[in-house]
Amino acid sequence: MSEALRDYTSLHIGGPAKKFVHAKSEEELIAAVKEADAAGEKLLIIGGGSNVLIGDEGFDGTVVRVETKGNSYHVDACSGGMITVAAGEDWDEFVAWILGKGFVGLETLSGIPGTVGASPIQNIGAYGHEVSEVIARVRTWDRIAGAYKTFSNSECGFEYRSSVFKREKDRYVIIDVTFQLKNGEMSLPIKYEELARALNVKLEERVLVEQVRKAVLSLRALKGMLLDKKDHDTWSAGSFFVNPIVSADVAATLPADAPRWPQSDGRVKTSAAWLMERAGVKKGDCFEGAGVSRKHVLALVNNGSAKASDLIELARSSRKAVKDKFGIVLEPEVQFVGITL
Repeated sequence: MSEALRDYTSLHIGGPAKKFVHAKSEEELIAAVKEADAAGEKLLIIGGGSNVLIGDEGFDGTVVRVETKGNSYHVDACSGGMITVAAGEDWDEFVAWILGKGFVGLETLSGIPGTVGASPIQNIGAYGHEVSEVIARVRTWDRIAGAYKTFSNSECGFEYRSSVFKREKDRYVIIDVTFQLKNGEMSLPIKYEELARALNVKLEERVLVEQVRKAVLSLRALKGMLLDKKDHDTWSAGSFFVNPIVSADVAATLPADAPRWPQSDGRVKTSAAWLMERAGVKKGDCFEGAGVSRKHVLALVNNGSAKASDLIELARSSRKAVKDKFGIVLEPEVQFVGITL
């Protein structure tokens, strides 16, 4: 069955799929993948469609949408909770559910769109914490070996916004994710200044997890990072570019007020949004049907009539402005299908 992919992405952009499969169970998911692979068919696997820009021509192959549901957990007095969640579960619904069960560790990741299965691929993170801190294992289908493979945390190769699943993006299909979370009412240490200010606490302090979730959702809403079908300014794929990590020498060339977050390997992470704004990219800038969000410069949005090519042109001009001004090449966080930057 062919369907318009724009109906399944947060950007509301994307042409038709040659074949579209709704995989509502693990068995349906594996069967669809195996069928496409056996036929030598191109395969695209999507979850919430919140981190992808699909070309206007669509996808000339099989698109499998992961819609699997279910979770199981057990609690140990020493280790806390081990929670295994199906890949197709909505991420923020899972976060809200798990916090309601009295577990700590996912509160700063509230409001991130997408599915549970996508979380380890990007090693999603926000406000000072990453999902890799609480993932125990990831169960996958290895398309090359034609067999199940389970990864422990150390085998996932987690890096900033990356993992082995992203680096070998066409190999592993994520089936479910197991999280190890502690019981408690108090959050992980607050490590992000903006969130600390919103909570009126000092860095490294802990507060009630419900307060952190509320503050994070509020901050994301102010930046247009909470999806709203009625608000075109939220029709985005979240942050279009990742925050660049540069050498200490490059960081030293940046203006004194540039954000700097020292990394363990001696490099320095800086802010993509800050670089874009200082390079002249402005909130509300437009190209045809695409625009820079009026709330956050790092979100490129569909103003209602954008084509994929419009988003790409806007991304290219933003990227060029930063390179010309600072010599830093921004790397996309968004995944491209049938189109390149």
